[in-house]
Amino acid sequence: MVVADDDVLLREGLASLLDRSGFDVVGQAGDATGLLDLVRDVQPALAVVDIRMPPTHSTEGLDAARKIREEWPGIAILVLSSHVDVDHAMELLAGGHSIGYLLKSRVTDVADFVDTVGRIAGGASVVDPALVAELVSARRRDDPLGALSAREREVLTLMAEGLSNAGIGRRIWVTEGTVEKHVRSILTKLSLPETGDDHRRVRAVIMYLDSL
Repeated sequence: MVVADDDVLLREGLASLLDRSGFDVVGQAGDATGLLDLVRDVQPALAVVDIRMPPTHSTEGLDAARKIREEWPGIAILVLSSHVDVDHAMELLAGGHSIGYLLKSRVTDVADFVDTVGRIAGGASVVDPALVAELVSARRRDDPLGALSAREREVLTLMAEGLSNAGIGRRIWVTEGTVEKHVRSILTKLSLPETGDDHRRVRAVIMYLDSL
């Protein structure tokens, strides 16, 4: 794993936290160029990347994440952002598996953050709940969410957080079978057929983001 952030204290803190939590942190970088050089040299399993890095502090981290996904598709990517940015999240999540978008404030919940990193490294795609809350609260006449029931919206929110059907069931106190029915209904209403693609859940979230 590599960690890239121009904030030295945050970068060192993340690296130390992840190292103590059982992850093998093999390198750190303070800008996008350093990150790409590091990835090229060590071929890590996962890259934790700040979305804004020098020199312009705009989208350097996102651009680097995109390049990593294009050149080394097997590397998992977790992008950290200080603010909810729907467009950037959409672009990132379109990359498919082993992708995460989290707000930096999320790092303060250590157990949750470590769990999320582990799930992304294991192939999951995870969207920050704050981003999900923003898109779920959006109301437009042509909003595809309009077809979903209140319970389906709740299930969708938990889906976007990366929870499994069993995990969703435990959270809302229903059986896994009931959750499966809700998921099938959501995907059907959004015209996302149940194929062999495990990441159709993420495509559903991207569809909502795109409607904003």
